[in-house]
Amino acid sequence: MPILGVTASSISGHLIAPDTGAMFPLGMVQVGSGGAADVTFSSIPSTYTHLQIRGLARIVTGGQAGVIQFNGDTTTTNYYQHGIEALGSGTPGAYASNSFPTIISIPSTANIFAVTVTDILDYKNTNKYKTIRVLTGQDKNGSGELYFSSGLWKNTNAITSILIKPNASSFVEFTQFALYGIKGE
Repeated sequence: MPILGVTASSISGHLIAPDTGAMFPLGMVQVGSGGAADVTFSSIPSTYTHLQIRGLARIVTGGQAGVIQFNGDTTTTNYYQHGIEALGSGTPGAYASNSFPTIISIPSTANIFAVTVTDILDYKNTNKYKTIRVLTGQDKNGSGELYFSSGLWKNTNAITSILIKPNASSFVEFTQFALYGIKGE
């Protein structure tokens, strides 16, 4: 009887090393019953190639966005974003702005959570500005929304802390964000 897996498949050479191309959990925050004005990941190690944030969020006042800031930089003009949107019951569109990048679009409908997968590319590279790629949205029984965007932080410093906050209101209980480190080749 053959052993399943690499041995049985006769694959040899050019296999990915166990610590290359893999995702490693760096931290997770779940908001408790009192809510939270923001979520922060700090002391981010520089041992990975990219970072990824996965989140599930709702805020007290819906119809808002969760935005991201790096290394405590609160200067709006140091950030830029652009993207496309697909609205379940409306006209699709595009947007661009000189503001904190939106990483999660939170619906105005009560009790509906939004999700995000946000990639932060080359976060430790000190020779270029930092770029993010965002996929976010929510389902509202036929009138959901989907956003695909990219953002820019006009700074060459390595990212060591990430702040996620609603642009109004605060996060409610059960909101959660997880940060992962991704090793590349």
